[in-house]
Amino acid sequence: MNIFNLEQPSVPVVGSDERFPVRRIYCIGRNYDKHVAEMGYDVKRSKPFYFGKPADAVVMSGATIDYPPRTANLHHEIELVVAIGKVGSDVAVSEALEHVYGYAVGIDLTRRDLQKVAKDQGRPWETAKGFDQSAPISAIHRASRISHPTKGRIWLAVNGQIRQDAGLNELIWGVAESISELSTLFELAPGDLLFTGTPAGVGPLEPGDEVTGGIEGIDEIQIRIR
Repeated sequence: MNIFNLEQPSVPVVGSDERFPVRRIYCIGRNYDKHVAEMGYDVKRSKPFYFGKPADAVVMSGATIDYPPRTANLHHEIELVVAIGKVGSDVAVSEALEHVYGYAVGIDLTRRDLQKVAKDQGRPWETAKGFDQSAPISAIHRASRISHPTKGRIWLAVNGQIRQDAGLNELIWGVAESISELSTLFELAPGDLLFTGTPAGVGPLEPGDEVTGGIEGIDEIQIRIR
């Protein structure tokens, strides 16, 4: 392998031959009330917090994903994903949507047992969140072709059985607020992806599971666990 010829991770863009090159992946934790409650935390609207995944964690809808090592409790988390298309720091909420290139459906795969160990020991979450193939994603739909989503069903099923089923209107921090707050911590740039949090109903996956999900008005996603 020639390390100087490695391809940059990218995501296809609907209606185009172009691909969206992935620079960074940011994720919001605990952004739906019922998910906050199911994880055992107090439901209150405090400032959002973020964690990251490597750019090459992306894997496209339709892929077969290896069950990751060093875990016995792999979880699914369906999420609205925002693709950033404009540089910005300290972005005002009123201007945040101007930085959106498009939207996709994503699944934040999580090694829940490793996450618990990290939480209990006050350590970072990278081993639980940033492993190989941990960010399945659909193609990106450009914001110029669809409305900025503020409502609509978000759902996920395993082997045809619904596990997560909610509405985007249940987001604690909406897209514009999430972008604005993130931009006070990092300079956003084209190529950034923001996973906006998952609703209640997260749960374990096993080898052989077929996972499907979607967001009304955006797209659907499908993966298989090997």
